[in-house]
Amino acid sequence: MDNKTVSRDGTELAYESAGQGPAVILVSGAMSTGGTMAPLAGLLADRFTVLRYDRRGRGESGDTAPYAVGREVEDLAALIDAAGAETAALYGVSSGGALALEAAAAGLPVSRVAVYETPFALDEDDARGRAEYTANLTKALARDRRGDAVELFLRLTGLAEEMIQGARRSPMWAGMEAIAPTLAYDDAVMGDGRVPGERLASVGVPVLAVAGEASPPWLREAVRAVAEAVPDGAYRTLEGQTHMVDPSVLAPVLAEFFAGRG
Repeated sequence: MDNKTVSRDGTELAYESAGQGPAVILVSGAMSTGGTMAPLAGLLADRFTVLRYDRRGRGESGDTAPYAVGREVEDLAALIDAAGAETAALYGVSSGGALALEAAAAGLPVSRVAVYETPFALDEDDARGRAEYTANLTKALARDRRGDAVELFLRLTGLAEEMIQGARRSPMWAGMEAIAPTLAYDDAVMGDGRVPGERLASVGVPVLAVAGEASPPWLREAVRAVAEAVPDGAYRTLEGQTHMVDPSVLAPVLAEFFAGRG
């Protein structure tokens, strides 16, 4: 990351900026850095000034205790300032989408918000599972058992046990353990796991909630619920896509929406 800005609490944030036009900030999800957003940023940079960044505690960005979701909202405020823009559109994937929605609800100068597959719970069984995950994650991180924390997250996503154990033996595991403490940040961003209907009702800008057509039905319904909870929401599915969405399929949809035509 070539650029740095400083959030309100003094945390240094690393980011990359590319392109020209209205500002768009890309917000990554759990277990990822701004680098995962590079392909999408490249596809949007011909029409927008696109900022992708390492969320606090990840990559080249710093971190400051104690964590609070409000501090991550302040991080986005700092990035809007760094873009030199009066307003910015936000795109967030998974739990990053929940953060983008929270930033809009908090009153940041946001023009539009697009989210991809925010994994909110829709029934009590799922909500209880999220609560159990939160408790077990808190215990694992308190004991600095980072590998256990990563395993808990991968199980929450539905990854098969043999694939989790294969990941443990892979070269990428060390990097996953390095940012494992930020799993608590994403868990906090998701609140109690349920769709935050009252909070979303205060979002005063257009919201596009997108899901992959090949993703599980519960996830598509969770995304639809987000679109229905905001005053000006639209729901869309992308043919053949899963949670690992193809940037070349997503980018045209985002470009149309951020240009005010979707």
